[in-house]
Amino acid sequence: MNADGLKNNLTIWKKNGQRAPHKPLLLLYALGRLQHNETSLPYEQVRLKLKKLLTEFGPSRKSYHPEEPFVRLETDGIWKLTTQVDKANFSDKQLLTNRVAGGFTNEVLSLLKGNDFLIQEIAVQIVNEHFPETMQQDIFDEAGLDFSMKRKRPRDPHFRDKILRAYEYSCAICGFDVLLGHNLVAIDAAHIQWHQAGGPDSEENGIALCSLHHKLFDRGVSSEREMLVAEEAHGSVGFEEWLMRFHGKKVRSPIHPIYQPNDSFIGWHIKEVFRGPARFNQSGGL
Repeated sequence: MNADGLKNNLTIWKKNGQRAPHKPLLLLYALGRLQHNETSLPYEQVRLKLKKLLTEFGPSRKSYHPEEPFVRLETDGIWKLTTQVDKANFSDKQLLTNRVAGGFTNEVLSLLKGNDFLIQEIAVQIVNEHFPETMQQDIFDEAGLDFSMKRKRPRDPHFRDKILRAYEYSCAICGFDVLLGHNLVAIDAAHIQWHQAGGPDSEENGIALCSLHHKLFDRGVSSEREMLVAEEAHGSVGFEEWLMRFHGKKVRSPIHPIYQPNDSFIGWHIKEVFRGPARFNQSGGL
């Protein structure tokens, strides 16, 4: 296997934009440990970190199952387990009891070990395909990868202009519209259904947000067309000013109805990103 063959083997299950970040997050964590010369990863160690990564960067779920990607990644030909596991019948407890460890195959290790450039190239490919830009550096940091983002997933070069125009060059939540000279500062064209999940570069899948509300939106702290703050969100400095003061309020509409966000994209965001339920709203009864 060469480097191109390795990258082509990184096939992750996808279905109608539904998020499946389990294998990508496990691979990123394993790449991070490889940078620190750890090649054999005990499941007992991996389960705690992977569960945290899934909680932080995956869709909100009632329970998380790090044992699933840890075992099933072996079928992709790039991962091996130290103990044979019946893939039709295994459990978290079984992996712990049997002290199962996992790691990249010897063939993959021979390509990656000591090759920080290739590790970075593969890690960037994974995050570009599965996570928005607002989350990518946070994921690298949490996975223990010690390099900065250098590549961005290409998008329609006119998407930003179209979205900013539709929302009159200001944040649809807080109205932030600061200019430095003639240049707009810290206003982003955000995808409602992430580009990485098949969301198109079109007005009905976009909303103008300041950099802060964009990051909060992509991390599942808030939802729209109403600005709803998740129960999981909390804080002191800035929490009331930047979140709760807008809680339950309608997000500002674009300048023309044809730019109004499509219900299917909003539905995707609520299902796959928003960390609901929303906080109780005294005025609105949520």
